[in-house]
Amino acid sequence: MKNFLLVLIFLFVGQNLFAQTAPIPNQPKLVVGIVIDQMRYDFLYRYYSKYSDGGFKRLMTQGFNCKNAQFNYIPTYTGPGHASIYTGSVPAINGIISNDWFERESNTTVYVTSDTNYKTVGAANLSGNMSPQRMLTTTITDQLRFSNNFQSKVIGISLKDRGAILPAGHTGNAAYWLDGLTGNWITSSFYMSALPKWVAEINAEQQPKKYLSQNWNTLLPIEQYTESTIDSIQYESSLPSDTKPIFPHHLSDSTWVKYDLVKYTPFGNTLLKDFAISTIKNENFGKGTATDFLTVSFSSTDYVGHLFGPNSIEAEDTYLRLDKDLAEFLSFLDTWVGKNNYLLFLTADHGVAPVPGLANDYRIPAGVINEISLLDSMKIILNNTFGDTGIILAYENQQLYLDHSILYHKNISIEGVLNWIQPLLNRQKGYYNSFVIEDLNSTTMPDHLKSVLNNSYLPKRSGDIMILYDPYWFGGRIKGTTHGAIFSYDTHVPLLWYGWKIKTGETGTLNHITDIAPTLSYLLNIQEPNGNIGTVINFNK
Repeated sequence: MKNFLLVLIFLFVGQNLFAQTAPIPNQPKLVVGIVIDQMRYDFLYRYYSKYSDGGFKRLMTQGFNCKNAQFNYIPTYTGPGHASIYTGSVPAINGIISNDWFERESNTTVYVTSDTNYKTVGAANLSGNMSPQRMLTTTITDQLRFSNNFQSKVIGISLKDRGAILPAGHTGNAAYWLDGLTGNWITSSFYMSALPKWVAEINAEQQPKKYLSQNWNTLLPIEQYTESTIDSIQYESSLPSDTKPIFPHHLSDSTWVKYDLVKYTPFGNTLLKDFAISTIKNENFGKGTATDFLTVSFSSTDYVGHLFGPNSIEAEDTYLRLDKDLAEFLSFLDTWVGKNNYLLFLTADHGVAPVPGLANDYRIPAGVINEISLLDSMKIILNNTFGDTGIILAYENQQLYLDHSILYHKNISIEGVLNWIQPLLNRQKGYYNSFVIEDLNSTTMPDHLKSVLNNSYLPKRSGDIMILYDPYWFGGRIKGTTHGAIFSYDTHVPLLWYGWKIKTGETGTLNHITDIAPTLSYLLNIQEPNGNIGTVINFNK
């Protein structure tokens, strides 16, 4: 009887001890940040009936959906988007005002992550002369590394260099991106002097070449793509391997830079998914004592969207295939670290405008502004007025950069320049407003737009005069589309949370993209990035 009682006591105590060892840990083993390049918010629902249960639907039904997540600055481009997501800040503070901008000191346009102090690692070209040094603030990934004396491992991966480098921060262990010239995953000497053996072995497999040896056909029978326009429309661009923008796309027929072509197909996302899994396995992510962080930016959605537009069958097919890639990736994470041991968020770096031709077909005002012609016309006016065409140094990101030395010597004000070109702008179809950027707050414009524009202005990098276009108008391409506007089709993006400590639910409360980093800081009990302006998201709403 005594022994029997001892056994019962042992079983009771053992069960309680087991129960006490099962609570959610203070930090997850792994954080995964997923950015879908050019994913507008409505794409979650437009293709919902065709998504599998394991990809987007799983995150939406088992995670937390912030249904009103907005960017709060312009231009909504890839570089600023990734910087804002991971710094919790805006261009006015983190310095990433665009993908490219005019630099007065060098009198030339600079690229967001270019850095000639570093060399390519993994290829014999200049594609890796990169670093995050133009980003002026820390990232959430930096703060995680700081929080535990750099025991956490952080790696950023993307098809694009800026989509890998900026999220990994200043202290990341590595950033890898796909080189279109060689088909290799490469990095910069900012991170290392030679590729790890496992990356070199993946490169030796030449996976991009294998994907480009096949045709791109639709995942489903083409007649089922009822959410999209017909297959061939005159305002869609074509792949370099095609004569028409129709399925099947004969990828092997391309005479273009072949390995770059894979980015313009859904297979680029599949390559990245496979590389993400390889990164986690080979770097043993989530198996140490400190939380690791992998940033993953899927870029093929952006390349495809630019060429064919968001209403194309190509765009829909890319999202349906990406959904399958996400499902596989999530299943892998379940087995690698366990469902309750990883924290994941999914968002986008910007939205996208419809192809203007499609909008026009339905009598919606939209169009393309010839910015080269507009710039030439402004220079002619200033030459006729002041005898000098050199007043305008550059027109970048809808901002005029003026030569201040010429203005000084000719006693011309910035307001005076704007006054002389204003009649031309008023006649420009698709023109909305223009103003001297430093005098923004005195401009007649809705307060919301003023707030967004104030978040975008950094005096040492921004221009002097801003020219805004009407909704659905942009500069550049006649076929295909782009992004970068101040309006909701470019600013409203998905924001899904899933996994460790995340409750199932949704909210329609306004959340800004700058809220992601401080929310991660709150969940991880670490310091927010040093330029943060965001607030912690309330998951109880």
